[in-house]
Amino acid sequence: MVLRMRRFDDDPDINDLIDREQQMRLVGLLHALCGEFFSLHSKPQAGAEAVEFNLETIAWLSCSTAPNRQAPAARLLEFILFYVAKYRLAASLHHDTTEASFAELQRQHAALQESEGRYKELSEQLQLRVDEQIKVIEDAQKQLYESARLRAIGQLAAGVAHEINNPIGFIASNLRVAGEYLEELGAKLPSDQATAVVQDDFRALLMESLSGAQRIADIVVDLKTFANIDQEDFLPCDLNQVIASTCHLVEAEFNHDLVIEQRLEPLPQLAGYPAKISQALYNILDNAARAIVPGGRVRITTRVGEDGCSEVLVEDNGCGIAVEDMERLFDPFFTTRPVGTGTGLGLSVARDIIKAHRGEIFVHSKLGVGSRVTLRFLSQ
Repeated sequence: MVLRMRRFDDDPDINDLIDREQQMRLVGLLHALCGEFFSLHSKPQAGAEAVEFNLETIAWLSCSTAPNRQAPAARLLEFILFYVAKYRLAASLHHDTTEASFAELQRQHAALQESEGRYKELSEQLQLRVDEQIKVIEDAQKQLYESARLRAIGQLAAGVAHEINNPIGFIASNLRVAGEYLEELGAKLPSDQATAVVQDDFRALLMESLSGAQRIADIVVDLKTFANIDQEDFLPCDLNQVIASTCHLVEAEFNHDLVIEQRLEPLPQLAGYPAKISQALYNILDNAARAIVPGGRVRITTRVGEDGCSEVLVEDNGCGIAVEDMERLFDPFFTTRPVGTGTGLGLSVARDIIKAHRGEIFVHSKLGVGSRVTLRFLSQ
């Protein structure tokens, strides 16, 4: 093991240059060379020869049997210690250089690790931003696709509504005139039972046909609303008043067997299309009414939200909506009702009307428990 050499500006002693074991070996070699016994001391001894290093006395060499040999032996010892010191100095310099290089390498390594950590953190932040931007782009693409899809459906709906509206008007008008003719003919036909049965059947057929024509007309109205046809100017309206009127219409539609519980709190005025807001509310309330069994409950609540928005909640304790159907609720022409009893445009029309009024619509439902539709209109 190489001992580290003390600096030349220090005052070394013999033990700084060579350890006790090496001192004993050196004295033994002097005995072998001279045939005399030498002693090496770290403190002054009477009659002993001083051993110097860098003009400083570091030990004393004595030989009791041959004092005249102390001086040559001391000079030889100084000569040996000089080269020992050179070796130790070189070893110390090498050690210091190695330590300094290692320390510098450690510093550089620590700096590289720190730099690597910063770059890694920056890379993660950049990746996070890239992922966020990708999500924004994907959402924008989905919105553009949805907008284009709905616009195409709207154009189709507008064309279908235009093509159907006129002929269905002729059919309904002709059916009503046919009913009037039937009444006139009834007075001129024989009054036997067979004739009466035919008249009743004919009258029932006309009424069923009129009902079908009216249903087609209702579908055309929904299509026109969905296609944003016949827009009127924005008007200030009382949302609670619109709700009250719409509730009366829905209750009348169900022959007043349905009572809608109304919990209406004062709301700020809303600028929009009162008729279209009524249409949206009607569609939502109609869905709720058809979801409940006799004796079920439909409740509509209005309130001002914490952010100042006007909120409308339509709740029912009906059959609820299956999880697999929730994602398609607002798809045009999607309905869970039996064939022939729903157009599938009710919620689609309602959503577009609410969006046109800077609003949002949310649906929460649990199968077998009921549903809640929340409308939020931004403050004007």
